[in-house]
Amino acid sequence: MNTVLRNRGRKGFTLVELAVVIIIIGVLASFAVPRFLDSVERSKAGEAFNYLAAIRSAQERYQIRQGTYCDDITKLDIQMPNPKYFSVGTPAAGSTSSLEDSWTLTLTRAGAAGGYGAYTVTFTDQGYDPDNSTIDTKINPMQQ
Repeated sequence: MNTVLRNRGRKGFTLVELAVVIIIIGVLASFAVPRFLDSVERSKAGEAFNYLAAIRSAQERYQIRQGTYCDDITKLDIQMPNPKYFSVGTPAAGSTSSLEDSWTLTLTRAGAAGGYGAYTVTFTDQGYDPDNSTIDTKINPMQQ
């Protein structure tokens, strides 16, 4: 009868066991959460790269037709909504200081950026411009 009463009162976890489980969950979360947030921000940055790649293609078509690059995105032959997470700058002359043969366009991250701040992504007539972009390499979809 003594063993029945002893086993009957021991139906659960001790405080030490619960504390150990909570510590293990906390340690696992401390590694997983930052990686998850980085991957979310990387996918948002991908929006800028897709948008700028479409602009680049449209700029090339415009340059072939008009003999110069476009200074206003609305004149390009694409129907693409503005990026949700970025503000779009204005196309400007690129490395040659003339829109006839070069251009540059910068998108700036708007709103909360997962701790990365208002980083920028810049494209030119040559493609992605890492020298003038301020995006962190951890969230840059163009990095290997």
